[in-house]
Amino acid sequence: MTAPTRWLGRALIVLSTASVALGASAQSITVAAAASLTDAFKAIGPLFEAARPGVGVRFNFAASGVLIQQIVQGAPVDVFASADPATMDRGVEQKVIDAGTRRDFAANAVVLIVPGTGGPAIAKLADLQGPAVRHIAIGKPATVPVGRYTRQVLEAAGLWSALQPRLVQADSVRQVLDYVARGETEAGFVYRTDAAVMADKVNVVLTAEGHAPVRYPAAVVSDSRHKAVAQDFVDYLSSAPAQAVLARLGFGRP
Repeated sequence: MTAPTRWLGRALIVLSTASVALGASAQSITVAAAASLTDAFKAIGPLFEAARPGVGVRFNFAASGVLIQQIVQGAPVDVFASADPATMDRGVEQKVIDAGTRRDFAANAVVLIVPGTGGPAIAKLADLQGPAVRHIAIGKPATVPVGRYTRQVLEAAGLWSALQPRLVQADSVRQVLDYVARGETEAGFVYRTDAAVMADKVNVVLTAEGHAPVRYPAAVVSDSRHKAVAQDFVDYLSSAPAQAVLARLGFGRP
């Protein structure tokens, strides 16, 4: 082998070794998060990556109940962030969530919204029984936390049974928001933070009462292959930079 050939061979070995080392040091985690966290986590993700060089974060946003079902079925997820404690409880009970890593990191409120223009005159929950309100969008109570909170609100007001024919059940809180923003329903129940996302297309009528506190827990998934990084992300949600993003978007502290 000539000198130039030997040099080229050594160079290729060095480059190959460096590539393997780089690939080994880089880690990417998948975070399954409630739909209402979409804007917040899209802003927090880059901040976390900047604070953890070599770490990447991917997000999967959907209704909390749908996400926990996916995790139970073996979806490769590292962190789960739910819009309610009950869904996280289910994950713990089914042993797919590491209970010791669980942390509440945010709070929210449920609000009643109507279309920004042309919506009916609603001042109180009882007005939902009026003839001008034909359709009311809510999250599916079985899988969408805001739907369960909504049911609690309407049951506390004695309206749940009476309004059944008017309820349009959606797959996520963002779908509820879209229905109302497009005028496909005359009213709907979403989180305060979701209403703020489309403040130019929906109006908040009132803040609902009679439901359990809206708290957001996050935890490491038991089968995560990157538990240390996953734990870092859960912890980061309580950091000053992450809390600043959440506060800016209207979330409260847990």
